[in-house]
Amino acid sequence: MIAATLRFAVLFMLIVFSGAFAGMVRAQSQEEAILLVAHPAFRDLEYRQTVVLAAPAPNGGHVGVILNRPTKRSLGSLFPEHEPSKKVVDPVFYGGPFSRGALVALVRADHAPGAGSVLLMEHLYLAFRANTIDHVIETTPNEARYFVGYVGWRPGELKSEIDRGLWSVVNAEVDTIFRKDTDGLWEELLQQTRRIRADTAHSSVLAIR
Repeated sequence: MIAATLRFAVLFMLIVFSGAFAGMVRAQSQEEAILLVAHPAFRDLEYRQTVVLAAPAPNGGHVGVILNRPTKRSLGSLFPEHEPSKKVVDPVFYGGPFSRGALVALVRADHAPGAGSVLLMEHLYLAFRANTIDHVIETTPNEARYFVGYVGWRPGELKSEIDRGLWSVVNAEVDTIFRKDTDGLWEELLQQTRRIRADTAHSSVLAIR
């Protein structure tokens, strides 16, 4: 099992989410995860040029992780006494400014990897609980991506940010979420959103004519 330090690191996450996991899982059938592409003029340096995976939370807010901020640390270097952690190939990613000491995992699986796993979309779960993350690392270590910290929004907060133009919304695809090289991901998705807007505007003009 992973060192006790990991268990203390996720304690905050357990307190926040422990009473809501069941409701969260039920909520996913109504709304799936989305990708958020930060506007180039986003003033908050925490989110500048980021791509964020966001999903609904049971309180009406949203929770997510930043996808394109890999750290220089491996899971094995964070937990050198835990042999299974050394099998994880990808670096640990910085998931966001909330609870920076907590470890969460995005897991590709046909079914929930364990207790406290949140279904984000088909074959994709977000795991918060230490024993579930342990199980993933020890059984399918490279079918997941590991993050320190996360992003959270209060009810209505994300909608407000999108309405203000801080984020563009893109459909979430598993291949994009688990892309090996995230360099250039923000630029590519930004161009994609601009092309979509341009095509939509062109179609509207043709319809008016």
